[in-house]
Amino acid sequence: MHWQQIGNALDRPGQLPLPAGTPSSGGVYAPTLRHHDGRFWLITSILAPGGGTVLFTATDPAGPWSEPVSVPGVTGIDPDLAWDEEGRCWCTYAGIEQVRIDPETGRTFGQPRRLWSGTPGSLAPEAPHLYRIGASRYLLIAEGGTERGHGVSIARGPAPGGPFEPCPANPVLSHRGTDRPIQDTGHADLVEAPDGSWWMVLLGVRPGGGTPGWHVLGRETFLAPVTWDDGWPVVGEVAPVMEAPAWPPHPLAAPPVRDDFDADRLHPRWISVRSRPAWCWSLTDRPGRLSLHARGRSLDDHDVTFVGRRQQHPSCRVRALIDPAGGHGGLAVRLDERHHYEIEARDGEVVVLARIGSLRPAVATRPAPAGPITLRIDVLASLPADQHPRKEPDVLRLGVEAADGAFDVLAELDGRYLSTEVAGGFTGRVIGMYAASGTVRFDWFDYEPLDHRSRPGQVILAP
Repeated sequence: MHWQQIGNALDRPGQLPLPAGTPSSGGVYAPTLRHHDGRFWLITSILAPGGGTVLFTATDPAGPWSEPVSVPGVTGIDPDLAWDEEGRCWCTYAGIEQVRIDPETGRTFGQPRRLWSGTPGSLAPEAPHLYRIGASRYLLIAEGGTERGHGVSIARGPAPGGPFEPCPANPVLSHRGTDRPIQDTGHADLVEAPDGSWWMVLLGVRPGGGTPGWHVLGRETFLAPVTWDDGWPVVGEVAPVMEAPAWPPHPLAAPPVRDDFDADRLHPRWISVRSRPAWCWSLTDRPGRLSLHARGRSLDDHDVTFVGRRQQHPSCRVRALIDPAGGHGGLAVRLDERHHYEIEARDGEVVVLARIGSLRPAVATRPAPAGPITLRIDVLASLPADQHPRKEPDVLRLGVEAADGAFDVLAELDGRYLSTEVAGGFTGRVIGMYAASGTVRFDWFDYEPLDHRSRPGQVILAP
């Protein structure tokens, strides 16, 4: 099953102001998307100065989306929206609490009330979703925290406010204490497909390497089939590769490996850190190139000029043709300000830098000829046959590619230091281009998935 990104719901500063002081793993938390009365409704929490709970609407999910409607009476994260038979809108959020709101104005009515909150004593009841299925209201929640103890539980009752009866088989989904390749399963939602089948969409991670296991792609989205038994959902296998349902095919073209920056706007897959002011990037200064104008001095800074895309595959190759004549910049693999690797072209040389917590050494350097240069990063997942308790989840090779494709590797770095288990937070790696001083231009950028079961050849390891 393949998905195609059709846009970004929040795509302009007026919808999502994130000042430089916004911490990494802040910003948008756990949006919920619903369709009601001919409109799509998106509600989310923004953890940033001046943020809070906000709501957006659109008649087309591709946009445009409205300006935000603030809902100041909802003070918890993970807000959900549900409408009852009388058209009243209920917002349920982490805790688990619920309050009636006017989604048009953001006004709340009355005081929040506490609902069923999962297993007594369980950590972090959150991510509630409320549904009407048949004659009952179902309340689905996550519990156990977002790490290895994560799970999904459910209860049902006669009305949006309950009282709720918990499912006797709770948690209906959890991979805690198992050796399954997908872990931290939780924060789920239920959906009924057009053919009447039911599915659970959920978050999970794919840890790699030895003990305790390190995940580097962030919390990914998974899909699992659902059947019903005595009025309760039974969740099927959450598998790395799932069998496609028997639905009419809707083929999608594979995303191109290369972005030549020939379009008049960036594809919605390209993201930046907190903001991307119009003056710090351009596709028209030099048509056919992405020009980046430096703000911060390095990837350590909160306001760095960085344009990247998410690492989506355990193994991948990233290449870019860079012209550093007007400044310093290069390619980077970023988790946050204190955890990133980069290869930078500057002042007639190429240097590999590694920021790991409070350390920021220059790992390797080599002279570079004048003119454009192809920088490359290979991310290579560890092979199952090589596993031992201290094995890294992957290695990152950073270097320069010659015209004949030969790869001069300046450094090979341990990937565990760019993982959530080391850095903390919730987001995965982003790989992209940056400018640290002046203006740096990029002719093209390649992102290519690799078969992580084999190692690519034709490399030259620098002494």
